[in-house]
Amino acid sequence: MTVTAKGQVTLRKEVLEHLGAKPGDRLEVEFLPSGRIEARTKRRQPASSVFGMLKRPGEKARTIEEITDAAEAGWAGER
Repeated sequence: MTVTAKGQVTLRKEVLEHLGAKPGDRLEVEFLPSGRIEARTKRRQPASSVFGMLKRPGEKARTIEEITDAAEAGWAGER
């Protein structure tokens, strides 16, 4: 690999395959005291990973209509 004038390096395909990196993934790099670096893939989470994150145990799920009504009431200063 060669460092460009901008200080960039292009990783070979086999390096990316070894890391399991796919297009759109980000790499995390840790600088080790020996002058080495450690790289690992930081995968993006799918949008569906946020489903249910606000659910409270023992509470029923709200319908979209209930959520809309609550938001409208909040904006109107009723809550």
